[in-house]
Amino acid sequence: MRNVFADVVSFALPPRCAGCGEIVNADLQFCTACWQSLALLSGRGCERCGTPVPSSIAICAPCLQAPPDHDGVHAIVAYGTLARTIALKLKHGRKVGLAKLMAHLLLPRLPDEAGVLIPVPAHRWRILGRGFNQSALIAQHLSHASGLPVFLDALQRTRSTAMLRGANARERARIVRGAFSVARRFKSELAGRTVFLIDDVYTSGATANACARALKRSGVRKVVVLCWARVVLDEAAD
Repeated sequence: MRNVFADVVSFALPPRCAGCGEIVNADLQFCTACWQSLALLSGRGCERCGTPVPSSIAICAPCLQAPPDHDGVHAIVAYGTLARTIALKLKHGRKVGLAKLMAHLLLPRLPDEAGVLIPVPAHRWRILGRGFNQSALIAQHLSHASGLPVFLDALQRTRSTAMLRGANARERARIVRGAFSVARRFKSELAGRTVFLIDDVYTSGATANACARALKRSGVRKVVVLCWARVVLDEAAD
């Protein structure tokens, strides 16, 4: 009986491409055209920030000049038109199922080491307005898929910050400086551990660096960022 019901649901509500809505073979997929339009970041990247670099380079020039506070970035795609559309559908369009898709694609990018998942926190007023924190949704799905623990409330915003859209890298760093802290009850549990910091989009690295500083001040040994998309060159995220 359950199989019959599943067949009826599948016929009435077939799985659709997360990008364009075209019918696809299974859930958590893109159609061929959308998949080909995404710039997958599967090649070699800078050891510190993940930006694509030639095979002869280990660390990119910006990271040599100003080393980030985090210890690496693993992104699925470069930020572009479709990647932006997907991120905005989740963040502002309430397409919360996309968080599961992002987690599904992030699973193979998880480093092979023990760690805990912590989402980049949103301010409570934004959560009230939106109804959820998209990074927390991704982290929860990734925890379910990987078996790694997730600490949803370990990292907190200490104050509301101005929107980062349109700000340059220096302005972004100033806006988020000191905006995060670790909840006291988690400090002993996080001491000496690796944290996989979950976010939707990595732009200049200002938010990730601010989070990493707060985590490391509380005794975390290593912070690795995992995200849906990262900006390459000078694209701007919302």
